[in-house]
Amino acid sequence: MTRILLHTYHFPPTGGSGVQRPARMAQYLPEFGYEPVVVTAPGPAGERWTPIDHSLAPGVLENTIVRRVPGPEPASSSGWRHRAERWLRLRDAWTESWIESSTRVGIQAARETGAELVYAWMQPYRSADAAAEIAREIDKPWVADLGDPWALDEMMILPTAFHRRLELGLMRRLLGTAAAIIMSTPEAQRRLRAAFPEFAEKVVVAIPNGFDAAGFAADPPVRSDDTFRIVHTGYLHTDLGQHQRRSAPLRQLLGGAVDGVDILGRSHLFLIDAVERVRRLRPDIGERLEVVFAGVLSERDLAVARRSPASRTLGFVAHDESLRLTRSADLLFLPMHDLPVGTRATVVPSKTYEYLASGRPILAAVPDGDARDLLAAAGTALLCRPRDVDGIAAAIVEAYERSRSGEQTPAPPAELLQRYDYHHLARELAGVFDQLLGAPLPTAFAAAL
Repeated sequence: MTRILLHTYHFPPTGGSGVQRPARMAQYLPEFGYEPVVVTAPGPAGERWTPIDHSLAPGVLENTIVRRVPGPEPASSSGWRHRAERWLRLRDAWTESWIESSTRVGIQAARETGAELVYAWMQPYRSADAAAEIAREIDKPWVADLGDPWALDEMMILPTAFHRRLELGLMRRLLGTAAAIIMSTPEAQRRLRAAFPEFAEKVVVAIPNGFDAAGFAADPPVRSDDTFRIVHTGYLHTDLGQHQRRSAPLRQLLGGAVDGVDILGRSHLFLIDAVERVRRLRPDIGERLEVVFAGVLSERDLAVARRSPASRTLGFVAHDESLRLTRSADLLFLPMHDLPVGTRATVVPSKTYEYLASGRPILAAVPDGDARDLLAAAGTALLCRPRDVDGIAAAIVEAYERSRSGEQTPAPPAELLQRYDYHHLARELAGVFDQLLGAPLPTAFAAAL
């Protein structure tokens, strides 16, 4: 068994979407010859992005060596201080603390356990600083697993075009020290290759997010009510979307945002408008509609939900309960940011894979890209554009009428689902490690630091 250092801020019992990938990789990698030694945060901060979820721990914590950095963590900057740090490109106290403490703990853990490789789940992206320094100190390769595509992410808003160039430069410098780079979608992989042609000889692969098949082993819950339940799980981005719209003229002038992106599509605003349209035009359907939101909601998220009496907000629920709710749905809502027709998104929301594994119908308000291609191939989705209220309303009516007629949703192809099972994805990641170990470090390793 080869030991590797798994550097990740998110790890059980912290919950949320960012923890699924490192937790499942830690669980399944030993089956393919790699024992992770995890370096992670002190524990759940109980904030919006780091809730407590003990349902993720079984199968992970009791079988994994975990080294936590000392706490408490500094608070993230806010207000004018946060703005000043963004404009001046200064690390805030939280980022500085995470980099320094996880580097120190990581070097010690790697030396004590004989780790042969550093694997970094880069949420946040500046975890790359720590991973690169740990790898340099122990003279081992490191693997960068980005999740979202950092400065290539069309949802990233920066103060100016100059700041975007600087962020791309930072991304180039830090990723240049990695022996391999993992992107979560084929489109992100293509964008990285195009943006950084000097990485032509570097291992760059697309390993998507996925689902844990064990969570779907039991029978789905049985419902006895007569409501038509629409479910959304996870985070919404109302705050960021409204901020983007308010600042759009300035951002367009300064070049800090990607042209044509509307982040508000990745909220429930257009769903609620569509639900109210159905309630008005088809009261026979509207009186049976229930729209359930499970996840940490901001005040703006809640304000949008309250526009419809059909809404029900549950707040954060543990992952096992989220899966039960997903499997109980008559229709699952998957929103994404909007883009001009023909422009492909670089991301696939992580909930997409659990939605697919549930076998339930999906209302996918998504732009062109890998998510839309995947959902079309699965055959379980009603597809429309993110801001298309008419299309969303029509999809609700269609799904309702199919449900009431007894029409069964076809199951996604088994071979498609197998591709996104985390057990299979851990095998793919182990294949990257197999390819790297024994290979020389990249020539840019020392020079880029």
